[in-house]
Amino acid sequence: MKAATREKAIREQLLETAKEDKQQNFLFLRLWDRNMDIAMGWKGAQAMQFGQPLVFDMDYDNYMKPKELQNTVSQLLESEGCNRRDVDPFHLYFCNLKIDGAYHKELVKRYREKWDKLLLTATEKSHVDLFPKDSLIYLTADSPNVMTTFKHDKIYIVGSFVDKAMQSGTSLAKAKRLKLATECLPLDRYLQWDTGTKNLTLDQMMRILLCLKNTGSWEEALKFVPRRKYSGCLEISQHSQEFVNRLKKSKTFNSSPKGSLNIHTHKRWLK
Repeated sequence: MKAATREKAIREQLLETAKEDKQQNFLFLRLWDRNMDIAMGWKGAQAMQFGQPLVFDMDYDNYMKPKELQNTVSQLLESEGCNRRDVDPFHLYFCNLKIDGAYHKELVKRYREKWDKLLLTATEKSHVDLFPKDSLIYLTADSPNVMTTFKHDKIYIVGSFVDKAMQSGTSLAKAKRLKLATECLPLDRYLQWDTGTKNLTLDQMMRILLCLKNTGSWEEALKFVPRRKYSGCLEISQHSQEFVNRLKKSKTFNSSPKGSLNIHTHKRWLK
């Protein structure tokens, strides 16, 4: 009887300890979630005041079927979440977003009550009505101008559509009609591209642009291009030689220690 009583007391004590641990863990998780929400909300508020704008052009809903539009909205949600979690988020603009239009209805349907609490700017106005034209760069795979560096003083525009649903050159034609500068990513310069279009999803573009803004490194940013789209990276020697040739024209080449140039170049491309 004593042994049974002692065993029962131990069992009850263990159950009580487990219950307390569970409550503490639950409280910790709630506090963690709350602090994370506060931190991301603060970053979002900072981005809306001081962050570099990034425009999603929503003026393509008439070009897509309902299923394709839903796919585009899924990519937009992923892009917004990725930006919200970044250490230095963009100030997102959803321009040409028609109230009660197909895009607007699908966004409200997905976000529900959170739609009105998002830290971004949604407007029916066009980007050319909000920003000076000389500060805008429309990113399109059809542009003949290759993007070389990320410009922190410019405002990039990304067309919100599914590439399979669009006729090639649609976004480029729109940018030309608005007399906007255009650029495309330097995919051919850094990647051995397989056959097919060089179009990326909206969330892939978001990750690439965030990485470029934070690091300035194309090697890091283009890691977000799906591996199935290309067969490999270009040879190191080719880009190293280009890098050396550029340095030879600068004054810093003569001031560099002998042998240090090759070491720096290979570290850059082999990491």
